[in-house]
Amino acid sequence: MHQVVYDGTYEGWLTAVFDIYEYRLQDVIFCIEGQPNTLLFAESHNVITDTSKAKRVLNGLKKKLSPDGVKAVYSTFMSEIDNAECKILEFVRHVFSNSKNIEGDLAHPAVRKVSEAVKMMRRESHRMKAFIRFKLTKDNLYYSIVEPDCNVLPFIEGHFKSRYADQRWLIYDAKRKYGIYYDLNETNIVQLHFSKDMVSAKATTEICDEQEEFFQHLWRRYFSSVNIASRKNMKLHLQHMPKRYWKYLTEKQPESH
Repeated sequence: MHQVVYDGTYEGWLTAVFDIYEYRLQDVIFCIEGQPNTLLFAESHNVITDTSKAKRVLNGLKKKLSPDGVKAVYSTFMSEIDNAECKILEFVRHVFSNSKNIEGDLAHPAVRKVSEAVKMMRRESHRMKAFIRFKLTKDNLYYSIVEPDCNVLPFIEGHFKSRYADQRWLIYDAKRKYGIYYDLNETNIVQLHFSKDMVSAKATTEICDEQEEFFQHLWRRYFSSVNIASRKNMKLHLQHMPKRYWKYLTEKQPESH
């Protein structure tokens, strides 16, 4: 058993794949630097992230897969499903061991797992586009705090950049401790430290524009008015808007008095 230790980035993982092939490592398990080592008797291989090695692996995949297939590898990595790195490695091994494109080979477990991960990422990205609610701060920055199941911020960046091109905004992933900030010209990855009370009424009053609470109140009133009690279907409602998203949705917050 070989434990491959890398830095947790996609580029680092691609470098790890290069090393696995170069050193012919078998029975591989991945570990991120700094995380507890649970395999006491495994032989460790430490990966030094190398852009040239990563690029060679990526170029190899581009020759064997369609653009959607290459994106599927990245999507699966970002999905954070259990043992994602090993499942993509199985997929990559299947890609490189075949002369034909294997993307439609759903009978193969690795191809099926990647396909399932891609569907999960698409679903979560769609939900984030629908459920993100911005608040306006006193310095004219629109911000939103989210906790998606998967690491989807890079996948929804383009949507918000094009839709809100004339506004400064920040979407912050509280689960992964990073955000995407748009400054009217370009987007950048930022790391901030938001406390858990950032969504509280008190915090909103302190940092938000004076009109923000008024508009939130109007939105809650509108949401309440369009919901007809006699036609309420809670099961369907939860299916489309799972409860785990509610704490960041304006229409689900109680009125402050």
